Amino acid sequence: MLFTDGLPSSDPKVGYRGTSAAAACGISYRQLDYWDRTGLVQPSVRGAAGSGSQRLYAFRDILVLKLVKRLLDTGVSLQQIRIAVEQLRAAGINDLAAITLMSDGARVYLCTTQDEVMDLLGRGQGVFGIAVGRVLREVEASLVNMKENHIDDLDELAARRHNKKAV
Repeated sequence: MLFTDGLPSSDPKVGYRGTSAAAACGISYRQLDYWDRTGLVQPSVRGAAGSGSQRLYAFRDILVLKLVKRLLDTGVSLQQIRIAVEQLRAAGINDLAAITLMSDGARVYLCTTQDEVMDLLGRGQGVFGIAVGRVLREVEASLVNMKENHIDDLDELAARRHNKKAV
C-alpha cells in the first residue's frame, strides 16, 4: 500500500475493476495493463491471475495512477516517474493534502512544505507542480458513480465457468 493516512477509509477487500480505474484516471486499459505488468502501479486488492480474471484497484492505487498520468502529461519520463513513486512509498507520507509534486521536466521533487516549494522555485528548478490533495478530490469525484466490487465476487468469466460445471 502506497499511502496509509489522509485518504478515505476503505475495505481492503473492495476495489474497482480495471476498466473503472482506467476511466477514472483518463488512461487506456492498455496503459493500465502495461503499468501493472511492469510493476509501476499494481492493484492492491486483487491482481490479474490469467486470462479472464479481473484486477481490483483500491482507491490509493487509482490515486497513484492519476498522479502518474499527470506527470506523463507534463513530459516527465516514465523512468523519473518510477523514481518518484518509490520516493513516495519510502517517505510514508501521512498528510496527502499538504504534498506538492514539483518537477523541472526532468526530475520530480516531493515537497511537503511551502518553504520547499519556494526554495525550488527560487533556485529555478520548479517548472510546474501537482497538488496531491487536489488530485485526491478529483479521483474521489470520478469514482462516486462507479460500482465497487468485492474481492470475493466472481468475475463474469469465472461465473460462467462455475455455472457450466454445475450443469
